[in-house]
Amino acid sequence: MQLVFASNNKNKIKEIQQILPQSITILSLEDIGCHEEIPETSNTIEGNAILKANYVTQKYGYDCFADDTGLEVEALNGEPGVYSARYAGEQRNSEDNLNKLLDVLTGETNRNAQFKTVIALNTNGKQHLFTGIAPGKISLEKSGAEGFGYDPIFQPEGYQETFAEMASDLKNKISHRAIATQQLISFFENQK
Repeated sequence: MQLVFASNNKNKIKEIQQILPQSITILSLEDIGCHEEIPETSNTIEGNAILKANYVTQKYGYDCFADDTGLEVEALNGEPGVYSARYAGEQRNSEDNLNKLLDVLTGETNRNAQFKTVIALNTNGKQHLFTGIAPGKISLEKSGAEGFGYDPIFQPEGYQETFAEMASDLKNKISHRAIATQQLISFFENQK
């Protein structure tokens, strides 16, 4: 089975492909000839996932899925949330984003946070949403070289290390994206 994943983020594509069963092959936006930036104009994570999935289905005619992810920090009333990728500005630089977050949280004792991923799946003329949440906290400093984005400062609940310090097979079992993707896999398995 081939499915378009509405993303050109190579890190995200690799992570999702590692989680999905080998029977599902991922096509990226580049693979289907979509080179434009899909507008993410919603003020919710769910809304942006839906916008991306609908864009591909309507413009290219493919069954597809899209995800949107945000880091929600309790002490910041859920920020950066939907603006996680551009928290430090439109240049969308991960290093700038996590440095800004660490600066904003200087002296803050409540470091509780959660990663939230929503996957919007368009298949057979219907849309389905899957949500994965990974609770945890923001560490005091960056640690680890694996992963991407905020991984070096996010410590999932029940673990001493950050996502960036974990082996990918462990992260791909417990992360927000893994949880949402498992729901996607279960959906397909139940369709058989």
